[in-house]
Amino acid sequence: MPAEILNIHHETPEKRKISKVAKMIDDGAVILYPVDTGYALGCKLEHKEAITKIRRLRKLPDSQSLTFLCEDLSKISEFAKVSNDAYKTIKGLIPGPFTFILPASKLVPKFAQNPKRSTSGIRVPDNYLTDALLEQLGKPIIAISAKIEGIEHPTTDEIIEAYKNLVDLIVTSEEYNFTGESTIIDMTTDDYEVVREGAGLDKVKKFIK
Repeated sequence: MPAEILNIHHETPEKRKISKVAKMIDDGAVILYPVDTGYALGCKLEHKEAITKIRRLRKLPDSQSLTFLCEDLSKISEFAKVSNDAYKTIKGLIPGPFTFILPASKLVPKFAQNPKRSTSGIRVPDNYLTDALLEQLGKPIIAISAKIEGIEHPTTDEIIEAYKNLVDLIVTSEEYNFTGESTIIDMTTDDYEVVREGAGLDKVKKFIK
């Protein structure tokens, strides 16, 4: 059965539509939705079956930690162990296309962590739609890039076509301002390491030598 498609304004997200998406996520749905870096697969952080489905769709092993979105720095501090220095660095970068690899707190389910390192990837996106969704849901949302095997840079239409029969809901918008893949920063030690160079790299270099 094809997924329901819901169009939401990119700058002034309609509250009724946001509430509908949040309820579906809270009920265990897997969605395809636009974030600041591109289209992502998402679900509630605590929903094991939905996460298992996303791993299957993206062929991700159980050993791979999953990235999730938080509203702000205070939420990051709830779901990760953040040193004072890391706090200052993250504060200077967010919101934006940055993924912070951090030691997970007890609030992050084991099935969403890297089991060997007990870490997770956390982002604070620069996107009105996801901001509204995170505020409405009140909980982190998984955000895994919606890639297509065999296509290096798929278009939005190709992504929607590829996943339309695989997810429960697809969120679209009138306009997208995708930056491309996020820059990933490992902050599990005092020596921060950029493990993937992506969007916003120049800004990162101002904070991490």
